[in-house]
Amino acid sequence: MTPAPAPASAAASAAVSETATMKKVMRRLIPFILLCYVVSYLDRINVGFAALTMNRDLGLTPSQFGLGAGLFFIGYFFFEIPSNLALHRFGARMWISRIMISWGVISMATAFVVGPKSFALARFFLGMAEAGFTPGIYLYFTQWFPGAWRGKATAFFLVGIPVANIIGSPLSGALMELHGMWGFQGWQVLLLLEAVPAVALGVLCLFLLPDRPAKAGWLTPAEKQWLEGELANEQNVLAARHGNKLKDAFTNWRVFALAGANFCGIIGSLSIGLWLPQIIKEFGLPAHQVGLVAAVPYIVGAIAMTLWARLANRSRNRLFLVAGAIVLAAVSLAISAFLHTPLLKMLAITVAVASILAFQATFWAIPSGFLTGRAAAGGLALIVSIGNLGGFVGPSVIGFIRESTQGFTYPLIFVAGALLLGAVITLALGDPARAGNSTSKETA
Repeated sequence: MTPAPAPASAAASAAVSETATMKKVMRRLIPFILLCYVVSYLDRINVGFAALTMNRDLGLTPSQFGLGAGLFFIGYFFFEIPSNLALHRFGARMWISRIMISWGVISMATAFVVGPKSFALARFFLGMAEAGFTPGIYLYFTQWFPGAWRGKATAFFLVGIPVANIIGSPLSGALMELHGMWGFQGWQVLLLLEAVPAVALGVLCLFLLPDRPAKAGWLTPAEKQWLEGELANEQNVLAARHGNKLKDAFTNWRVFALAGANFCGIIGSLSIGLWLPQIIKEFGLPAHQVGLVAAVPYIVGAIAMTLWARLANRSRNRLFLVAGAIVLAAVSLAISAFLHTPLLKMLAITVAVASILAFQATFWAIPSGFLTGRAAAGGLALIVSIGNLGGFVGPSVIGFIRESTQGFTYPLIFVAGALLLGAVITLALGDPARAGNSTSKETA
């Protein structure tokens, strides 16, 4: 878009309070977006609870469940970039609405799978439907939040991961007890009821998500002018340093490095998220107690990621905190693999989950600090889509290893190794936002 003239922006700045305006934007957008993310993440991982009885009913082996659950991310991978480019073209209001309604419908349909093949197919289609949601939100933030405000918005958004588990774990455990409701098994009731909010929120997106500040009826004309000017000026600076075209993202090695680090992080987060109910089930607990215990690591994680994000925002070098969090996750998870006392094992897993969430809360401020325009649309989608392949690799490999070894010791060691590799990649990245003209030359 054409940037607002500097004098107009300066005049608007004199009449507008940055803090008051941005707090208004945060209040209007973040709670609703957070709710959407909670629902999306819940629909992504609730199959882990469904598996407590679904695997038996459908005759799924550990490897078939891991492969089928992971196929979600293959569908996500192939449609991520096209979906984000469509959002850039048509606007967040319409496209995020389309994503949420379609994934809600397909999530409901998953309740009617009858075996390994239909389960795998349903998961693949669910990934296709949801593709573009997460990078689309990150792109949406670049159109609303300048500078440090974008880091705050991202941190609040990512709180949706632990919140989804804090709410979803006890809820999913309770829904699993509703055997016979409407003639369905408990896992079918779970998948049906937890998909309904996605459709409802998808409809609400059409009314609550303005595409840009200029289209927000709840901002004053002066606030609109100031915010559009701030965003345009920032995007011009980023475009001059790093480029704003699609090819600028696809030829920037740092984008691929970030994708690699994200890949390793998601191996950790999704592997734990999908298999944690079955790990806890081995303690001999019923489904509703499994749900309560599974929520504990994410309660701790919600606090940890908020505090870690604050530290990162104040730090001159964010990368050390990003990498430090994932190293702590790797060490804790490796220790948990050799613990057999339920309390000690859960303590180690809790530290691992909290550390992974701290990593995610600080990681996403890195790409938005040097990508803009179509480069942001394509680059963010590339980072998310390649990263989400970790959601296929992690659960699938865990399923195969567990089936071969009849336990979770070696699967947990595998995940810890992947997290450690992610820390190495993160440290090798350097700070893209400080690379300045050197990165511009690389991407030219």
